[in-house]
Amino acid sequence: MSDTQWPRWEVFKQDTPNKPHQAVGSVHAADPLHALLTARNVFVRRPQAVSLWVAPASAIFSVTQEELAEGPKPSPESTGVAGAYLLFRKTSHKRSMTFVDYVGQLEAPSPQAALEQALRQFTDAEALAWWVIPASSVVRSEESPETVESWFAPAKEKTYKQQSYYGVVGTHTSKLRGRGGADES
Repeated sequence: MSDTQWPRWEVFKQDTPNKPHQAVGSVHAADPLHALLTARNVFVRRPQAVSLWVAPASAIFSVTQEELAEGPKPSPESTGVAGAYLLFRKTSHKRSMTFVDYVGQLEAPSPQAALEQALRQFTDAEALAWWVIPASSVVRSEESPETVESWFAPAKEKTYKQQSYYGVVGTHTSKLRGRGGADES
């Protein structure tokens, strides 16, 4: 049986200009623009954002703290491709979502070399996981004031409520039973 899903794209959202882009989830899409638009619809409907990036999941070289301790890991298809790489690091288990934070960009001959440079350069926090992505694989929302306004401003006016705000599913059914609801015998 052949795979019928579109390719998976990782989504990186920047909440405010002073915060880093963070991995917030993934979408399936036919092409980069489709991925960016789908990411906007899924991840920026209510929470604030000023920028979105998407990257094909297949382009991400990832390594965990445990894998680093085991020794070198062969990098993906992009082995030996010199260029700019974006570096993302996860430093906490506290959040339920991925939240791998963007820490910087550097030039390297391969993803493995970029990771080795990152391990030497970004020593301010212990990493639980690293993602290394060729900068050429990342598609970004435009950062012009007009684009930011048209893409992200509508969400600023909407009230965002956490799921827990609405209470426990089923609490309303006990009220219905007392009024002759369908569950009453």
